[in-house]
Amino acid sequence: MFIHILGSGAGGGFPQWNCHCRQCRGFRDGAIQAQARTQSSITISADGIHWVLINASPDIRQQIAQFPKLAPGRAVRDTAISAIVLIDSQIDHTTGLLTLREGDTLELYCTEMVHQDLTSGFPVLNMLQHYCGVNWHPIGVGGEAFTIPEAHGLKFYPVSLSSKAPPYSPHRHDPHPGDNIGLKIEDTNSGKNLFYAPGLGEMDERIAEYMQDADLLLVDGTCWRDDEMSVEGVGQKLASEMGHLAQSGENGLIAVLENMSKPRKVLVHINNTNPILNENSTERALLAQHHIEVAYDGMDLEI
Repeated sequence: MFIHILGSGAGGGFPQWNCHCRQCRGFRDGAIQAQARTQSSITISADGIHWVLINASPDIRQQIAQFPKLAPGRAVRDTAISAIVLIDSQIDHTTGLLTLREGDTLELYCTEMVHQDLTSGFPVLNMLQHYCGVNWHPIGVGGEAFTIPEAHGLKFYPVSLSSKAPPYSPHRHDPHPGDNIGLKIEDTNSGKNLFYAPGLGEMDERIAEYMQDADLLLVDGTCWRDDEMSVEGVGQKLASEMGHLAQSGENGLIAVLENMSKPRKVLVHINNTNPILNENSTERALLAQHHIEVAYDGMDLEI
C-alpha cells in the first residue's frame, strides 16, 4: 500500500494566514526551523495507479499539483482519483470538493451523518449536483468492511470515533455514531494495514485494539497540550472540547502509544499552535525519544 500525505496541517494550515502565535511568527521570521503545511488530506493506492482521496481540503488544487501521480494524462481531461472518502464533515476536510467540480461525477463515500451535514448545514453536495454530480456510497458505522471498485487490493473498515461534529452541524451538541470515523485500511495482498484517525477525541479499548494491530498509524497530532489555545493566546477552547486528544499529559497520546510496539507511529493534522512544528523544540525531541514521527506535506509511506 502506498500512502502520500497531501496535507499534514490542521484547519488553517501552517502558518495560518491571520495568526501571529510563536510558531507562525517564528516561521515567517525564520526564527524556527519548520516546514509549511497545507490542510489535512491523504491519498492511498494499492497499485500506484488508482488512488483514493481521503478528505478534500481547501488546499486540494495545490496538493494535486504537487503530486504528479494524480495529474491528468490518460485523456484530455481525467484524474487518477478513483473515489473520495470523507471521515467527517469538517470544513477543512470537505471544502475541496468544490474545487473538483470540473471533473466527472464524484464517487463519494461517507456516513449518513456526514451526508446529512453536507446536504443541510453546509449543503456542498446539493451545490455539486449542478456541476459534476455526486454518487453517494453510504458507509456504515458498525465496522462492516467496504471496498471501492477501482481501488483494487484495498479494504476499508470504518471505526466510529468520539470527537465533534462541525459547529454548523445540526447535531454539534447531540453526538451520533458516524459524525466522525477513523479508517482501518487493509492491503488485501500483503495483509498489512493502516489506521487513520486525524480527529481522535477519546481512547477506548476498541480503538486501542485497532491501533495495536496496525502496521502504520496516522493519528491526531493537533495539540501538544489540552489548554494550548489559551496558552498561546489564540482562544479559550480546550483541545478536548474541539474533539482532539492532546499529546502530552498522563492520559495523552504519547502515553497511549507508549506500549504499542508493532506500528510505525506518525502524527497528522497538526495545529499551527503546536510546538512540535519547531523541529528543534524540546517537544519534538520528546516525540523522537518515543519513536513518534511528525508528518509533513509530500511525505511518502509504504506498507
